[in-house]
Amino acid sequence: MNTSRVPENPHDLSPNPSPSPRPRWRKSSHSVGEGQCVEVAAWGGLVRLRESDDPDAVLGAAPAVWAAFVRGVKAGLYDA
Repeated sequence: MNTSRVPENPHDLSPNPSPSPRPRWRKSSHSVGEGQCVEVAAWGGLVRLRESDDPDAVLGAAPAVWAAFVRGVKAGLYDA
């Protein structure tokens, strides 16, 4: 992974085979306000998500699974 490049979408990153000691978190461009942000990092071969006001609660997904989820959201599969 090239850590100097900020991807448009986190699922565009390839897995990092030798992760740094800590993930490099990026705030979502869709987040608004302070303390109500979703952050994403590609680390250890997974796409990881957390909410900025609870940084210890982290979700992780394989890049292909994350990409399928994003496609589903964009297609409206999870709309109420």
